[in-house]
Amino acid sequence: MANFTRFSWGVVGCNLFVILWGAYVRASGSGNGCGSHWPLCNGEVVPLAPRVQTIIEFTHRVSSGVAFFAVAGLLGWSLRRFPRGHRARLTALASFAFMLVEVALGAGLVLLQYVAGNASVGRAFYLSLHLVSTQGLLAMLVLTAWFSRDAPQSLGRRSRPALASLPIAVVVSVTGVIAALGDTLYPAASLATGVQQDFSSTAHFLVRLRVLHPVLAVLAAAYFATVSIRLLRSTLRPPAARMAWFVLVMAIAQLCAGVINLTLLAPAWMQLTHLLLADLVWISLVLLAIEAPDQNE
Repeated sequence: MANFTRFSWGVVGCNLFVILWGAYVRASGSGNGCGSHWPLCNGEVVPLAPRVQTIIEFTHRVSSGVAFFAVAGLLGWSLRRFPRGHRARLTALASFAFMLVEVALGAGLVLLQYVAGNASVGRAFYLSLHLVSTQGLLAMLVLTAWFSRDAPQSLGRRSRPALASLPIAVVVSVTGVIAALGDTLYPAASLATGVQQDFSSTAHFLVRLRVLHPVLAVLAAAYFATVSIRLLRSTLRPPAARMAWFVLVMAIAQLCAGVINLTLLAPAWMQLTHLLLADLVWISLVLLAIEAPDQNE
């Protein structure tokens, strides 16, 4: 079982790389690197004499393919390793279902040309949908690794405040992907100029929506920290206590990264750092929601 758990966490790491590289594709303006072709790249299986943008986009497609087969392998192994009804088996099945959705959405981005300089409402909505699907995939993969352990599994009712943190995190992440798209398509020359653009009635809707993310992120971080501190003041089993601490630390780190990202006008490397921390916050919240018991029990 230990080998399955290690492989599960490896699949989580593989998908984190795909998520980050996908963000780099957007931030570098390489979304059209393979043209409007899918699954081929500019009509070729392997592009010959590719541009830099093509290499970046093609790398994302290859890594996505590796992640797909990794999740498929995880499902196959779980079906052989665990009995029917085991939670690791169920979450592995859910992981593969989300992966199929991810493949369809990824293809749609290319075929619908929601890439490069496209600044439409459709692209913003589509990226938001893609983000929700990605969060679902990541959650199911993490739970597959978590439920596959030999450690005793949590029973009973879960903490409602911890569970409530999950939809809050999803909403903040959706505003984050919209803000990142606005930063990429409409970069500001300075922080002051960016703030003026955010509140300008003539600015593009992506620019005007950017202000939502930092406001909601601060409120969400305060909520996550409050939930973690309250749980830490109660009697928690070691796994839940570790997750509460991790949520607290990651929420603070993510908030700091957001300030730095805003101050530096969202360079690509900082956007990726910000996204990685957001994914770690999400993972820790998922595990906290699973491990933290209802305080009324």
